[in-house]
Amino acid sequence: DIDDVGHKYYLELELEDVLDKGRTVSCTAEVLYHLGSKSSAPDVQATVQGELRSTQEADQEFYNRIRSLEKELVAENIPDSHGNVPPELEPIHLLAWAASGYVIWQNSTENTKFHLAQVKHVKQVKRTDEDLQFDYVLLLHEMVSQEVAPWEVTVLWHPQRGARV
Repeated sequence: DIDDVGHKYYLELELEDVLDKGRTVSCTAEVLYHLGSKSSAPDVQATVQGELRSTQEADQEFYNRIRSLEKELVAENIPDSHGNVPPELEPIHLLAWAASGYVIWQNSTENTKFHLAQVKHVKQVKRTDEDLQFDYVLLLHEMVSQEVAPWEVTVLWHPQRGARV
């Protein structure tokens, strides 16, 4: 649909539960790209049919493990050149995935199709408050132009507050 505000797209998706690889849930979404505005992100209204598994216990385990590290976590090339993500870095990869979603949402147009290709580098930054901070260099693949561009992204995360990009 095109109306006086912008272009609307209606999507029906199957989402894979990242913690339960064989399980999917249905999702419907309405995406509105504003006319004439290249600087504003599209408006998205989404509805999930079904329930995703709770991550509360896994989140708290990850949080406690990272908080107890003597040295800040540093990692590169997630996934590696064979597509493997070490199990201990899976939460770091999932946070990068969430952060890339925010970057993609903020920078998408009707003519782009971004995809997180790789976490090139991630470094934990020690903080005095309760949040965990990770500074990422993400490689985003723009499928239409075939460009791979690095994005520097900082993620603050706490199990009760979620991620802030």
